[in-house]
Amino acid sequence: MSLSHGSLKLGCPIWAHASWRGKFFTANAARTDFLPQYASVFSTSEGNSTFYGLPTPEVVARWAAEAPDSFCFCFKFPRTITHELQLIDAQNPTAEFMDRIRPLEGRLGPFFLQLHASFGPQQLKVLDSYLSDLPRSHSYAIEVRHPDFFVPGRAAENLIALLVSHGVEWVNFDTRGLFASQADDSWTRDAKRKKPNLPLIINSLTKTPFVRFVGDTVIEQNDRILEFWADKVVAWLREGRSPYFFTHHPDDTYAPALARRFHGFVRARRPALDPLPPFPIERDLGGRQMALF
Repeated sequence: MSLSHGSLKLGCPIWAHASWRGKFFTANAARTDFLPQYASVFSTSEGNSTFYGLPTPEVVARWAAEAPDSFCFCFKFPRTITHELQLIDAQNPTAEFMDRIRPLEGRLGPFFLQLHASFGPQQLKVLDSYLSDLPRSHSYAIEVRHPDFFVPGRAAENLIALLVSHGVEWVNFDTRGLFASQADDSWTRDAKRKKPNLPLIINSLTKTPFVRFVGDTVIEQNDRILEFWADKVVAWLREGRSPYFFTHHPDDTYAPALARRFHGFVRARRPALDPLPPFPIERDLGGRQMALF
């Protein structure tokens, strides 16, 4: 694979967070400014909001108008499909989801299926059937949370073989930073309660590896793990792959800061990587980098 083909897609789990005003966004940013300002720095976002419900057609049309052509949305499948129906008889809500997002064609990265922790090896036939019916015009990444998939054995092997057969990516979900954190704030406690504490299994099954990293509240405490991922991402880039990397923070207030820190580690190893643009608030302040970031 050509060295020139690999590119890094870097972003956060969301693009709209009110607490980013004055830290990442400009101080007086309106809701309609959030996506354009976010996309002026980052090239992708997970688009987690679709997990909780479908956006209205008007909202999708607004996103299409606000995001640049180069931006990639990685929308999460609605929980109705993945958690309530657990992929069974989910054809109609899946078709509705795909149809609703259709105006963003050309700016869609891998769709992201986060399966329920109870979805285990016994349901692989269900997963196989569901993936077979998905439109081939899009790409997909799957996050599993059942413990049986994280130990060496037949279950893990069968899952990987299934994903490879469908050309679907494995979601590398790294929560080590979160669970190593000594912070005792409500956001960290809540994140530890909701996120899985599972072994890190690294796979890159397609040309677009997919990583979700949940970090310590203290940005600098994540450096060792971020440097580990910087090595991995640079190796993927050299192979011609184009990884997606998303940085989470317990309440996501400092997710952009975490992303920028990671970008710095990658660029130190690959100087040809374009510099990350200043945050919108910094441009508003004449280029001065915010002390907190």
